[in-house]
Amino acid sequence: MKLIDDLRSEARMAPESGIVAVANYGRGREGLIPLWAGEGDLPTPEFISQAAARGLLAGETFYTWQRGIPELRQALARYHARHFDREFAPEEFLVTGGGMQAIQLALQATAGTGDEVIYLSPAWPNFPGAAGVAGARPVAVRLDQTGNGWGCDVAKVEAAVTERTRAIFVNSPSNPTGWTADLDTLREILDLARRKDLWIIADEIYALFHYGGVRAPSLMDIMEEEDRILFVNTFSKNWAMTGWRIGWLRVHPELQQTFENLIQYSTSGVAQFMQRGAITALDEGDEFLAAQIERARQARDIACNILGATGRARFSVPQGAFYLFFSVDGIADSRAAAFEIVDRANVGLAPGTAFGEGGEAFFRLCFHRRLDQVEEAANRLAEWIRNR
Repeated sequence: MKLIDDLRSEARMAPESGIVAVANYGRGREGLIPLWAGEGDLPTPEFISQAAARGLLAGETFYTWQRGIPELRQALARYHARHFDREFAPEEFLVTGGGMQAIQLALQATAGTGDEVIYLSPAWPNFPGAAGVAGARPVAVRLDQTGNGWGCDVAKVEAAVTERTRAIFVNSPSNPTGWTADLDTLREILDLARRKDLWIIADEIYALFHYGGVRAPSLMDIMEEEDRILFVNTFSKNWAMTGWRIGWLRVHPELQQTFENLIQYSTSGVAQFMQRGAITALDEGDEFLAAQIERARQARDIACNILGATGRARFSVPQGAFYLFFSVDGIADSRAAAFEIVDRANVGLAPGTAFGEGGEAFFRLCFHRRLDQVEEAANRLAEWIRNR
C-alpha cells in the first residue's frame, strides 16, 4: 500500500488548481503579463503597512483575542455602517486568517459528511474544493448566459435542493463571471433558504467593485436579524492585502462563541500587529479603494473594447468584480488553449475549466492592473485570436 492510500479520501481527492497549473507553466517568463491570479498589481499601501510595522515594533507579537482585537471589530462595525447605511455591533464580527478560512469555518459550522451544499457555477474553485475536503458534496447549479449577461434562475437552485442540502453559497459580484445579483434575485434566494431551513454562505467580497452604482446589492439590505446567513469577507481585494491572509466573518452575535471555538481549534487567531494594519485599511483606506475601483472600471472597458473588436471573443461586460470571462469562437478546451496563449501571446490567463460546470470554453482575465499592461495584454490576445 502506498502512503497516500492511507489518507482520508477527502484529502486524496482534493482537486489540483487549474489556475496554478497554468501559472506554474508560465511563471518567470520574460515579458509575460500575468493576468491569471485574482489580485491587483500594487503592493499594500504604505499607510497600512506602517500601521502594522508600528504594532510589530511595539511588541504586539503575543497571543491575542481569538475573535479579533476589540479595536478591529469596532472598525469593522464602522466600515459596514458607512457602506450599508445601518448600525452594526462589534459582536457581529470575527477576524479570520483570510477569506478562505472564513469559508472553511462557515462550512465546518453548517455542513459535513453526507451533507450537500449548493453553489452557482462557473465558480471560484476554492469553495467546492473546501466543501469536498469538509466531507460535504458540492452541488453546482449553472448560471445562465444570455445576450443580457449572466443570470441566476432560482427555480434551478430550488430544484437542486434535497433532504441533504444544508447551505447555499452565493458569491455576488461573482468570480469569475462578474454576475451581480439584483435585489429581486437575492430576495428569491433568501425566501428559498427560509422555506427550506437552509443556511446561506454569502461571499460579497467584491461588493464595492461594482460598476453600476456605489456598491452591489447585498443580502444585508433585505435580511432579518434571525436569518441563517454567514457573511465571509477579506481584506485582500479592497486594500491590496492578498498576501496578508486576513479576513472576517459576520454572524449573528449569538454565534460568536461557537465561531471563536472553531478559530481556537484551527489557527488560534490572527497576529495582533497585522490587525493594526487592517484597522488602518478600514478607517483610512476609502480613498485608495475608490481609486482602485475607478482604475478597474477603465481597465475593464479597455479589455472589452479591444477583444470585442476581434469579432470572435464572446463575453458579457462584467457588472462587478475585476474579471473578464470570455470565450473565443472555435475553442472548446480552454485549458489547452491557456498553455498555448502563454507560449504564443506571452499572456497568462486562468482557464475556464478551473471554474467548473459551464466554464469549460471560457478564459478568466484579471484586469485589475495598470491600464497600459491591460491594453498591451488585450492587444496580444487580439492578435492571437485573429491568427488562430
